[in-house]
Amino acid sequence: MNCRIVYLIACLLIISACDRIDEATKKQLKKEGKKVAKQVAGAAQHFDGKHTFVAFEAKQNTQRIKMFWKDNNGNILGSLQNLKTYVESQGDTLLYACNGGMYMQNQSPLGWYIENGKERKPINTKAGKGNFYLNPKGIFYVQKNNLTKISSIQSENDRKKVPASTINYLTQSGPMLVHEGKINALFTPSSLNINIRNGIGILQNGNALFVMSTYPLCFYDFAKYFADKGCKEALYLDGFVSRTYYPEENYEQLDGGFGVMIGVVRKR
Repeated sequence: MNCRIVYLIACLLIISACDRIDEATKKQLKKEGKKVAKQVAGAAQHFDGKHTFVAFEAKQNTQRIKMFWKDNNGNILGSLQNLKTYVESQGDTLLYACNGGMYMQNQSPLGWYIENGKERKPINTKAGKGNFYLNPKGIFYVQKNNLTKISSIQSENDRKKVPASTINYLTQSGPMLVHEGKINALFTPSSLNINIRNGIGILQNGNALFVMSTYPLCFYDFAKYFADKGCKEALYLDGFVSRTYYPEENYEQLDGGFGVMIGVVRKR
């Protein structure tokens, strides 16, 4: 990352010092500079001398995973602070929370969303630009028996296998980081597409593993973290906007302007 930043700073200095660079090159270099600025800002917000990854394993026998978008009055919760306050008002203890996938400018889910067994947003199978539309697209869901799953929804056959009637909570995101035990073939170890990453995987014991990096890294390295933990399926949630609340590890990022959020509470 340091080499990339030094290179881009040098490019920006060249832009300001030389009138012979064509406008197209200037535009591209400025675009790259803005991208790196976001990466640096994300790194500064998440840097933690104790953690390289903030990881939380949700235990199915003693904990419950829930998803949240709006409160009982229809107001978007948005931040992890608002989520914490809301969960506590319901008589629960929030053990862990994170943003739960990509969202639109109005903070509505970009893809399929089910909350308390009710579909709030339909499945999104459109093509488009950005990480959400990279293949294969996937979903993370919690069934009514508290079992957690991650599934591809890339093909019609994949979508037919999703047991919609048994699902209590579901969020769509993309791309799949690990699918059927293999790291996504779109990812390369040498990629310069680095960022803060937030995702979820399913461990071999069936528990969900929530992970956020505290430094910018490429998709391949993030996916490898899940693969090395034994996850056969893992799903990307979001990038530098990601936040994590994990008080047991003294990691509390309570801001944000999110759509869906995921919380883990003690099982009643």
